[in-house]
Parts: sequence; C-alpha cells; structure tokens
Amino acid sequence: MRRAMAEAEVGDDVYGEDPTVRRLEERAAEMLGFETALFVPSGTMGNQIAVRLLARPGEEAVVEERSHVFNYEMAAMADLSGVLARPVRSERGFPAAADLESALRPDLYYLPRTGLIVWENTHNLAGGSVAPEEATRAVLAMAARRGIPVHLDGARIFNAAVAAGVPAARLCAGFTTVMTCLSKGLGAPVGSVLSSDRTRIAEARRIRKRFGGGMRQAGILAAAGLVALEQMVGRLGEDHARARFLAERLAGVPGLRTRPEQVETNILMVEVERPGWDAPKLSEGLRAAGVLALPVDSRRVRMVTHYEISDADVTRAAEVATALLR
Repeated sequence: MRRAMAEAEVGDDVYGEDPTVRRLEERAAEMLGFETALFVPSGTMGNQIAVRLLARPGEEAVVEERSHVFNYEMAAMADLSGVLARPVRSERGFPAAADLESALRPDLYYLPRTGLIVWENTHNLAGGSVAPEEATRAVLAMAARRGIPVHLDGARIFNAAVAAGVPAARLCAGFTTVMTCLSKGLGAPVGSVLSSDRTRIAEARRIRKRFGGGMRQAGILAAAGLVALEQMVGRLGEDHARARFLAERLAGVPGLRTRPEQVETNILMVEVERPGWDAPKLSEGLRAAGVLALPVDSRRVRMVTHYEISDADVTRAAEVATALLR
C-alpha cells in the first residue's frame, strides 16, 4: 500500500481530475453492483452524506437501536441534516421487516414523516453478525412498497460477503445507497466509498463538499484503497477463523462468557461475569499486558482480528485473559 501511495498518479479530486480516485470509485462501484461511487474520508461521513441525500430536515430515519449511525456518530444526522433517529430493538442486529414497518410514521400532519431506513451489515455491536439474506430482502421489499429509501451501512460488507460465500454485490442489491470502508479488515489507512446511481452520487459530491470532505490530490489515499479492494478481500476468512478460535479459547475461562457459535466474522464480544470485575477493568488488564481490546459497555469487551493479528497473537491474547481471571 505504501508503495502504491508513493507511485500514485494524482490530480485535483475536487474538480474530478484525480485518475487514481476515479479508478477506485469505478472499481468499488463494480464490486458492489452500482453505477458509480464517491470516495470519502471516513465511514461516518459516508453514512451522513447518505442521510442528508435521502431524508429531509424534520423527517425520521428508522435504525436498529445498536447501530453505528445511531450510537457512534455523535448525533450527526440530527446536527447536520435535521433528521431524527427512530431506533428499533432486535435480537441480533437485524429487525424483522414487520418491526421496522411498525416504526414507520402514519401520514398525519402532526407527526414527522419517515424519510429513511438504515440497515447495517455486518453489525458491529451485535458481534459482527451477518444479516440473513431473507431478512434483508424482506426489509427492502417492504421499503419499496412504502416508497422509502434504504441506506446500507456496509462498513464491513466484504466480511459479510466472505462469511456468506457470495459476491458483495449480491448483498448490496436493492439498496438505495451503500457505504463501505476501505480501512478496518481491508487494511487501508483511510477512506470509505459511498455507492449509488449517477444522479444521487452527483448530489452526494455536493454534500461531501458542504461537509468539508472535498480533497485535492487524494490519489495517494485512493491508491491504498485500490490495493485493499483488489488484494485484501480474499484473505478476510483468515480473520474470521482466528476470531472463532479466540472465542472458543475464551469460552473456557471462568468469569468470561463468549458464544463461539455466533462468531461469524472478525468481531468477538466477551461478556465479563466474574464478581468484582467489569469490562473496563478487563480491558485495562489486557492493555497492561499488550493486548488491546475495547470495552463497549460495563459488561462487554469487543475484540477484533485483522491482517496484522497472527495465530500466535490470538493464542497469546487468550493466555493473557486466562491469567488475568485466574
């Protein structure tokens, strides 16, 4: 990636003149099954451009209650676009179409309209779970019948595709817009892409500029994104296998609880059940021993495998956790 960045052909992307950015956008759109795409600095910006693009101020966006766009984007949909999130509860991150439909507002003058539905695949806080295709299709069919656009937060859509054994485009079919990250499991240092049809992406480019996301010689970043798409997708299964192995090892540690059968991709949630311990305490103990993990609430720690994590690293992480709880 660093070599590709150093050798990248560049231009002014604000004027659409960076050839490497154009190649990245074309390649991403092709892999995800869309007409075109837009390179953006971050997944959060990609999601928020989609909200601004698809919903109007004063409308609601129906989201799953643990979704990234609701919990970890600093209420940006309200701040930047005047859109209110309407969260819906689910068991594994993917509400049934009927539950989402029940959250849609009736057409009454004193109620906000529903402007958008947001779907997340894989689902971060649900432990990297993969959306069942039949559930996704049911939601898209319901939304089409009700005339509501659906945005896919596909930050890790390639993880979902590898786990499901299908092309990413198949998992993106039917969505109005899709955001996917080039960082995370794909390993690029920065950047995401927002995909849709040409008309919407033309407007998304204007919104990107308004949000401060216009970049100049961005080809040095896009070059790494091209390597991510062309060389890193095929190895994601290694991360998934290591996450499952770690879950199996930690399942035998008294005071910790994991569900290895639910680890589908590269994210593992570890529940702390030992009296006198909580997630921040476990995380700090792991950090002191050189193992980085994130407490997401008082009882759960999130662990993520990626291309820099080896089999030996996973084994050591399990040994450190075992020693701490012992």
